[in-house]
Amino acid sequence: MKTTVVKPLTLMEFLTEQYPDSPRTRIKKLLQSGTIRINERPVTLHSYKLIPGDVVEVNKQAGNAARAGLPFPVLFEDNDIIVVDKPAGKPTSSTDGSISIQEILSEFLKRQSKGKYKAYIVHRLDKEVSGVLLFAKTLEAMETIKEKWEETEKHYYALVEGIPVKAEDKIESWLLEDRSQKVHSVSETPEAKFSITNYTTIKQVNNNTLLDIKTDTGRKNQIRVHLSDIGCHIVGDRKYGASAEFERRIRLHAYSLSFPHPSDGRTITVKSPMPDGFLTLKLKDEHYK
Repeated sequence: MKTTVVKPLTLMEFLTEQYPDSPRTRIKKLLQSGTIRINERPVTLHSYKLIPGDVVEVNKQAGNAARAGLPFPVLFEDNDIIVVDKPAGKPTSSTDGSISIQEILSEFLKRQSKGKYKAYIVHRLDKEVSGVLLFAKTLEAMETIKEKWEETEKHYYALVEGIPVKAEDKIESWLLEDRSQKVHSVSETPEAKFSITNYTTIKQVNNNTLLDIKTDTGRKNQIRVHLSDIGCHIVGDRKYGASAEFERRIRLHAYSLSFPHPSDGRTITVKSPMPDGFLTLKLKDEHYK
């Protein structure tokens, strides 16, 4: 639910007015869940000062999910799909026994629905990448979404080393994964997959550049390889040639996903704000879970 603020007041005062029957303790838990957004950015500070024109969005379903113990925000949820804000450092799915986003969500959905739903993978984000990640709740919803996947539009923020020669461009190549699970651009071969990545410069940040990335295909490590190919490695991505002076979180964030809803075909757009510290590079190693 989105509401436009009409008078100056604090966020707690606003929420108390919107939910007069809810105890303050419940409102504070909703705030702590990180599922209240002001002008599309999450805010948890109860004393945050609102001004007329601010747009406050309260995702009750996400709040319920957070209170149930999910370690990441739910950005959208209905009977067919659930969209989460994936943290960096967690795999979408796992084959090595580590805890994955899919596993955490499936356990949550099974408890919530008494076994009716679980999390079906629609697409993936690399373990090192954060942002909007979509799951279907049923096999039928997953198959419907995948059938129309070419209608999706995916955007990412990428902070890269240096400045691209062109302010915007389309990068095309054939990608092939080697035995060490590293992906390379190669000549066309039967095993390689054709890939397209579009980028537009947003702004320069010191000696780095913030790019808006739009992918026309969804290959493994595609963005990381393509930006490396043009000599603009993603900050922190040492696997694909970034500076190894410091250990940094990889600066790649899936900030927007638009797709046809599996039930009625309406376009759903889900966004995630740029993570805190995304543009800040300190002269020391970074640590994230």
